[in-house]
Amino acid sequence: MQTEKIELDRFDHAILNELASEARISVTELAKRIGLSKSPTQARLRRLEVAGIIKGYRAMLDPVQLGLNHVAFVEVRLHDTTEASLRAFNAAVSTIHEIEQCHLIAGSFDYLLKVRTSDITSYRQVLGEKISSLPCVAHTSTFVVMEAVKESILGDVN
Repeated sequence: MQTEKIELDRFDHAILNELASEARISVTELAKRIGLSKSPTQARLRRLEVAGIIKGYRAMLDPVQLGLNHVAFVEVRLHDTTEASLRAFNAAVSTIHEIEQCHLIAGSFDYLLKVRTSDITSYRQVLGEKISSLPCVAHTSTFVVMEAVKESILGDVN
């Protein structure tokens, strides 16, 4: 993957916007929607992929339809924040499938986790058996989501 930043023009933005709303669109239809022919659209698409701007294509699953309608955010404070401890925590957290997101935070705690389970009972089990036993965990604090007002991977890129 290319690491240098590339300049995006209006066609690149148009491609990204179309793919963000409909990733399974054919190149022919994509070209028609953005106002270019198929070959330049394919070339631009490939350039965006090689540059790492487009990281991949995937199905968006509805967690509620899958019975995963309980969301909690968890603040995690570690008792040791050396690089080795952070690496150990990062590696261990990636093995817990209920943790949807994990962010290292600059603030009064070290990590913010987004955890998705079927219900509060399942969440309590994940917290007690998995999250609390992660390397170097000293303290956790849970915030239960009552309603998701806005969730998006990445919307309009303009």
